[in-house]
Amino acid sequence: MTDGIGGAAPCAGGGEPEVSDSLKAFGEVVKAFRKRARLTQEQFAPRVRYSVPTVASIEQGRRFPPPDFVERAEQVLDAFGALRGAARHLSRQPGLASWFRQWARLEAEAVSLYTYECRLIPGLLQTEAYARRLFVNQLPPLDDDQIEAQWTARADRQRLLRERPNTAFSFILEEHLFLRRMGGVEVTRGLIDHVLGVAELRNVEVQVMPLVRENHAGLHGPMRLLETPDNRWFGYCEGQESGQFIADPKVVSALQMRYARMRSQALTLEDSLSLLQRMRGAL
Repeated sequence: MTDGIGGAAPCAGGGEPEVSDSLKAFGEVVKAFRKRARLTQEQFAPRVRYSVPTVASIEQGRRFPPPDFVERAEQVLDAFGALRGAARHLSRQPGLASWFRQWARLEAEAVSLYTYECRLIPGLLQTEAYARRLFVNQLPPLDDDQIEAQWTARADRQRLLRERPNTAFSFILEEHLFLRRMGGVEVTRGLIDHVLGVAELRNVEVQVMPLVRENHAGLHGPMRLLETPDNRWFGYCEGQESGQFIADPKVVSALQMRYARMRSQALTLEDSLSLLQRMRGAL
């Protein structure tokens, strides 16, 4: 499943996430504070409301710690803010496809981020209900732990919209993405409400490409563009089980031209929000 489907694709092999240095370091910090508190894993697990195997996986760096685990562990172990601080520096690898990780690292520092999507709502804009429906529909099927890992990675990425108020986010979304009603009426209603809410942020622009459009510069498929703090531009395009990171200035320039043309072909910001509100009312 591509990032377009997941916003954070499953790990290679479909099992535990690949171990990263930051995960292993976080696990060692948890273990050190647990031992300082003179707690065994069996004693510690119920206090943070997770199973012993889950605690063991986190301490071994094999599992990305959910936000509520970090908060509970911080309190139970009286960790002086160390666990919260360490968690902020975890790599975004767990729950992300190997081909997407380079883009995700740049995405976290970008000053501009542009996304055109024609297949489904991009991960940064998905609601939990919408995302979980995508996960449930994935083939080969995911187990519960894999779904949780994917949603954790998704929610983590979505924090960028609010934690980076100086980053300019632009989204161009095809109208049919909302008409599909993925997950049913209630899921779609919640999705539209969420997108309308995100669009109120000063650093976020959402435009809708109308269903009927005689000229369309995006027929080559979905694309992402970002600008780094040193003002370099990169592109990213994705397929079923692969992603293409684009650094060639000539190719990036072509993508920028297409995106600029689509911005003029899509509905204005005001008309886009008006259309979403009408679609919401028609559900």
